[in-house]
Amino acid sequence: MSWTPPEPTWPEDAVEVGRVTGPWGIKGWIKVQPYAGDPQALFSSRRWFLQPPERLPAAAATAFPPLLKITAAREHGDGVVASAQEVPDRNAAEALKGARVFVSRASFPTAEEGEYYWVDLIGLDVVNREGVALGTVTDLLATGPHSVLRIKPKEVPAGMTELEAERLIPFVAAYIDQVDLVQKRITVDWGADY
Repeated sequence: MSWTPPEPTWPEDAVEVGRVTGPWGIKGWIKVQPYAGDPQALFSSRRWFLQPPERLPAAAATAFPPLLKITAAREHGDGVVASAQEVPDRNAAEALKGARVFVSRASFPTAEEGEYYWVDLIGLDVVNREGVALGTVTDLLATGPHSVLRIKPKEVPAGMTELEAERLIPFVAAYIDQVDLVQKRITVDWGADY
């Protein structure tokens, strides 16, 4: 009777942090395009969970290993290159092209005071100084100098489309009074009629 290792447990707090763009070199290294400008989430975890690209046939999807145990990773140009125990050569690395890379949110480096990961802000309720609920953060937009909160109201006012009712609030100290991750709330200096 042979022993088969158990399937790796998918973390409940998995966050998609990048995509494999192809092989790098001839020794089985892979090149990953991180979704964040600072790829520290990739460097902070030695366990990368993979999912196949969205449009891959089911038969081909089973060839993807669900977990890569990373032995080395470093920045290279605008991406990250890494080697993993499960990827012995260039052919194996080529087969991972397009794979979606996830890591456990718990393995992210601790954010500095006043800094937040976007993934932690999505889903928070937004209220203004007067206590008026403005909606929920659905996304953040990178605009260069700063990020912008994309806020969807709980109810779309009559005569408006969902897009028209959406609010965009710059994520800067001039408008953001407090971010309370425990209470899942962001308090802003923003009028209800803006």
